[in-house]
Amino acid sequence: MLIQLTIRDIVLIDRLELHFHEGLSVLTGETGAGKSILLDAFALALGGRGDGSLVRHGEAQGQVTAVFDCPLDHPARRIAADADIDVEGDLILRRVQVADGRTRAFVNDQPVSVQVLKAIGATLVEIHGQHDDRALVDPATHRAILDAFGGLSDEIQAVGDASRRVREARHALHEHRNRIEKARKEADFLRHAVEELTKLNPLAGEEETLAGRRGVMMQSEKVAQDLNEAYEVVAGNTSPVSELSAAVRKLERRGAQAPSLVEPSVKALDAALVAIDEAREALEEAIRATEYDPRELEQTEERLFALRAAARKYDVPADELAALRTRFEDDVAAIDAGEEQLGGLEKALKEADAAYVKAAKALSSGRKKAAQALDTAVQAELPPLKLERARFITDIQIDETSRDPSGFERVEFWAQTNPGTRPGPLMKVASGGELSRFMLALKVVLADKGSAPTLVFDEIDTGVGGAVADAIGQRLARLAGKVQVMAVTHAPQVAAKAGSHFLIAKEGVRGAEDRVATRVIPLEATPRREEIARMLAGATITEEARAAAARLLEAATR
Repeated sequence: MLIQLTIRDIVLIDRLELHFHEGLSVLTGETGAGKSILLDAFALALGGRGDGSLVRHGEAQGQVTAVFDCPLDHPARRIAADADIDVEGDLILRRVQVADGRTRAFVNDQPVSVQVLKAIGATLVEIHGQHDDRALVDPATHRAILDAFGGLSDEIQAVGDASRRVREARHALHEHRNRIEKARKEADFLRHAVEELTKLNPLAGEEETLAGRRGVMMQSEKVAQDLNEAYEVVAGNTSPVSELSAAVRKLERRGAQAPSLVEPSVKALDAALVAIDEAREALEEAIRATEYDPRELEQTEERLFALRAAARKYDVPADELAALRTRFEDDVAAIDAGEEQLGGLEKALKEADAAYVKAAKALSSGRKKAAQALDTAVQAELPPLKLERARFITDIQIDETSRDPSGFERVEFWAQTNPGTRPGPLMKVASGGELSRFMLALKVVLADKGSAPTLVFDEIDTGVGGAVADAIGQRLARLAGKVQVMAVTHAPQVAAKAGSHFLIAKEGVRGAEDRVATRVIPLEATPRREEIARMLAGATITEEARAAAARLLEAATR
């Protein structure tokens, strides 16, 4: 429920802080005192349309803050949590209106879009009045209202699940039909391609391996000649090995005569002979490595060129030929087995559709019963509200070709305001006052069926008095036993039924003779009796009016 409303610099309100409690609260005051301003400011905090003209003259900006206490599982907290807002403690909705027309929105001091603020506000407060933009009677909500009244959540869940299964079955059938149709058009090509690729039998990574081996073999032919020439120098007829060996033997025979001169040279020549021998072995190994069968090169090139030709033909990299063959094989298999699978998918869709129809008809039956009960309950509330000649009608239009997640029905609340007139949508055929009283009757019936925790009624007693005003007050009080109710009223019979009474008045601003501001004063006991007496008598309050006010207050406590 709403526990606090703070307004700063909005039109005639410079600074205002109000605290609210459970039950029925009324706001009264003379015409022009600022009751509409207060509601406009409240609506702004709930995500209503902003306007720079709302900012008090001379100020750069105004702001409105509404503080709500609501259960942990309330939808408003879920919406806030989905927007990454900390939802611990109270929910604090704040709207800043700048004089240039811009607005900023906050929930629990975290910036949010106006759309998020509006979505949260809609779950917390409903404002009903004589103006279409304040009466939350959008036909799009009527089906949900009827379902809540009828307690049809299980049936709705069943229809929603059945609708989802129909969509999934229809999508699967559609996808399969498209694939089959596409495959049929390419059947000859696919079969030829599968045959060709199967014969080629490409392997992943094969092109790279073949290209590498071909490169080695082609380079080997060029390198082998140079290797053989080098080998001829090291180990052929021109090899220096025999001459170096002879020189070593000759020096060794002289070694005893001059060892210090001979031994270093012998060691160096021995090392040279060893190096030449190592070179010979290396060249022999390299020459062996360059040896290949020319037929291998020919076969490698044939295989490589065949893979590349297939890749060009099918416009894919050679490494993807194997995957392409698998895909073509799957398409051919789909053609061969498609008709059987298609029949199975058609059967699944038919079964899903039959299950939807069964669930939707069960929901339709529940809605018809709920509509009759709702019409009867609302109708019983109308005579005391001076709508005894009117009828409330829950109009249900059925489209059994629909597979909507919410069923076959389109639901809209209608009214017939007088016998012999044509019934029509509530918003179109009811006048402002009639609409407000219809909505009051509806809210009384639906109070424990998912209503917002705070309901605001704006002057729904306009144009009525006496017994009708008293009937409105009784119903507001009954409604306030289940939800928090706030009512802007001119009827003393309504004001007397309230648990909290606020007087809205204009007062001069101290120190500024040419300025006035709207003030809201909580009334207790005697001041409250005086205000109700004013509402009864007008400008001049008589003792008779005070006595009548006392009787109204006393009657309200019984």
